[in-house]
Amino acid sequence: MSSFSAVFSNSYSNTTSNELSRILAAAVVNKRFCSMLLANPAQALIRGYGGESFNLKADERERLSSIHASSLSEFAAELAHF
Repeated sequence: MSSFSAVFSNSYSNTTSNELSRILAAAVVNKRFCSMLLANPAQALIRGYGGESFNLKADERERLSSIHASSLSEFAAELAHF
């Protein structure tokens, strides 16, 4: 297990950890989604990716929406601090 995965598993429920992994995976494989996630995380979470939505609790969406990062690595680092 990577240290990043360990942070997710220690800080979040399995369901939330899976959703965060899905969000990051979508950002890695799709530049448009990544750009949206960095510019407007709330909108990216609402729109979802590939026709699928992200299943997060309201407080989790709010926390992710409050992240301000200029790169995906910064975004991921902010997730690790939640």
